[in-house]
Amino acid sequence: MGQGLKWCPDCEQIKPLGEFPSTTRKTSGRHSYCKPCHNARGKETAQRRYGIGQREFDELLAEQGGVCAVCGDPDPEHVDHDHRTGWVRGILCFNCNGGLGQFRDSPTRLARAITYLRGTTWQRVLIHPGVFQMCSPTRGRPPSRHS
Repeated sequence: MGQGLKWCPDCEQIKPLGEFPSTTRKTSGRHSYCKPCHNARGKETAQRRYGIGQREFDELLAEQGGVCAVCGDPDPEHVDHDHRTGWVRGILCFNCNGGLGQFRDSPTRLARAITYLRGTTWQRVLIHPGVFQMCSPTRGRPPSRHS
C-alpha cells in the first residue's frame, strides 16, 4: 500500500490517512476505520450501550421532528441519557450533548448559566430616595483597550 494511504476494514476501501480520525492510542496515530465508518460504529455502540437499537433511535428522532431536542438543529446523532438512571432522554447534536455533560446534568448549574446570560445578576441599587439603578460591579463593561 502506498505511503499516506490506509485500508478501512468496514468499507473495504483504501483511503488517504487524512480520511481516518487521529488518535494518540495507536502507534500509527490513526484509528482503524475511516471517519464515516468510525462515526457509524460510535453511533451503533452508543445505541447498544443505552439499550436502544436503530429502530428506537429513528422513532425517538421522528418524535423530536428530526431535530436536536435542545437547540432544534437538524440531524442530531448523539443518544443522550440520564447519568443517574441510565435512561435515554433524547437525541441531541454534538454541542448540546457536550454542553449538558459540561454542566454535569445539573439543572441548578444550567439555571445559573441562564441567569448569567440574561444579565439578571444585576442588582437594584438605591441612588436617591425612591430612585433605583441597575448595576453590577463586574458585568457589562466594554472590552479594555489594552487587551
